[in-house]
Amino acid sequence: MASSRQVFVATAGTEAECTFEIGSVSKVLTGMLYSDALQRGIVSPETTLGDALPLDGHGPVAAVSLGSLAVHRSGLPRLAPGMSVLRRSLAFSIRGENPYGETLAELLAQTRDVRLGSPRPRYSNLGFQLLGHAIARADGREYGLLLREVFGPGYSTPSRPDDLHDLDLRGTSRLGRVVQPWVGEALAPAGGIRADVGSLGELLRSILDRTAPGVTALEPVADFSPRVRIGAAWITVPYRGRTITWHNGATGGFSSWIGIDREACVGVAVVSARHGAVDRPGFHLLEELAASGSAVLD
Repeated sequence: MASSRQVFVATAGTEAECTFEIGSVSKVLTGMLYSDALQRGIVSPETTLGDALPLDGHGPVAAVSLGSLAVHRSGLPRLAPGMSVLRRSLAFSIRGENPYGETLAELLAQTRDVRLGSPRPRYSNLGFQLLGHAIARADGREYGLLLREVFGPGYSTPSRPDDLHDLDLRGTSRLGRVVQPWVGEALAPAGGIRADVGSLGELLRSILDRTAPGVTALEPVADFSPRVRIGAAWITVPYRGRTITWHNGATGGFSSWIGIDREACVGVAVVSARHGAVDRPGFHLLEELAASGSAVLD
């Protein structure tokens, strides 16, 4: 059945065909891939990382379940313990370098003998990196290919700077300095996806129509913090008398936000090729458009 919902796309300083780094908004796409894989019987919530990834001899990480990863309750740390976080943070701060860039094999090596914490809510980039790659491996392909097969060609997962093309925007820091693109095979499921604005608009429309693959990812299934619930990556919060399902993201040179008021049947995505939170305009646009019945993309 054809959708009657409208998608409005507005851009400033760029073309609609250009792509943005969407940072941790990548996680909601990974969450939807997980929910879609559940529906297709490819994995179950009890499937472990060791069932899908080559983790023999990696200790407790192999026994972590995909279901716990999807709601940030795996006990995994925020980042892989072998990342040399301080050194990479300094390199980014001083020279604008990409702090990521690992291959999947390098990421798996970093998780060897990782220590698990308690299974309480704990936001984990590492967890979603592993979740996305595990889903893809269980489905017999690599993550970027699975992403495009499910959601379309408007998404990309560059592994190296050489993978970027003229339509792939270069981002800037909060101070306006051009920074290196955040690319890397390992990063993709948690923060390495690029998207054009039209594809994000179509994603919103399909979510509102409930035709999107893995749309059940938006349903909150666990508590994340007081008054905050979580589905498969998607966060649900009360906001000025409404219930909003959303996620944000940031890389060194980009910021992003996506949110949906499912009761009002409206959605908004905001993406910027400059580092600096866009949550406030995202929530504000969603509030303004709550009575319009349209999916809106800025």
